[in-house]
Amino acid sequence: MPTESDVLRVDYGGLIALPLDGGKKRPAKTRAEELRLWISDEITSGRMPPGTRLDEIQLAERFNVSRTPVREALKQLNSIGLVERGARRTMTVAEVSPDQLYSLFELMGELEVSCARLATIKMTSEERALLEKQHDVCRRLMREGDADGYAKANAVFHSIIYSGSHNAYLADAAHLVRVRLSPFRRAQFQTPERMARSCEEHEYIIRAILRGDQMTVMNVMRDHIAAAQGAYVAFAANVKPASE
Repeated sequence: MPTESDVLRVDYGGLIALPLDGGKKRPAKTRAEELRLWISDEITSGRMPPGTRLDEIQLAERFNVSRTPVREALKQLNSIGLVERGARRTMTVAEVSPDQLYSLFELMGELEVSCARLATIKMTSEERALLEKQHDVCRRLMREGDADGYAKANAVFHSIIYSGSHNAYLADAAHLVRVRLSPFRRAQFQTPERMARSCEEHEYIIRAILRGDQMTVMNVMRDHIAAAQGAYVAFAANVKPASE
């Protein structure tokens, strides 16, 4: 079971490693991580539409870095399907259709619901206390208006629930789908009031887990993931492409 000294690897493939303090003492981002986050934000906001060529040399010059962190960032984005490799090792922004995104959120919802249901049965008292502590971290970051910090703390909150299911196969499946959706789930917190609503939804989830109320936790978790999807769709719809 996770403890306060643990580091939860929320994203596989070396994408993100998060301490359970929710980012209060986050290590400095590597250049590859900074590039990955910037490119993924450009893609999920629509400012880099599908088919946009991602040139290593141009990106390296733009950020005044060598091609190594650029190459690593693109490799990470390729591993989660945001960019695709073409002829002569070129990288372009991948097409993610609304139907594909809907299906991913639908799958994420079902996996998170299953994790939350099992957590109501299997979570230890220590794990429940850890979840409540992480919720406090989320609330602090929400009050501070720290969208980036909140997104990371939110990922840890959900990871504690995955671990609390005490089903390694289910937790791994949930983590892997979350990796695929992570840029889109992070973008939701750019919409007004989403952090506050997310915190409120977390409160309902925690109460249901502490009561051992399986039916309620399944319903509120499914609603929580649906709200995250809706917030991202609202965000993307209000961002104009850079060419406009």
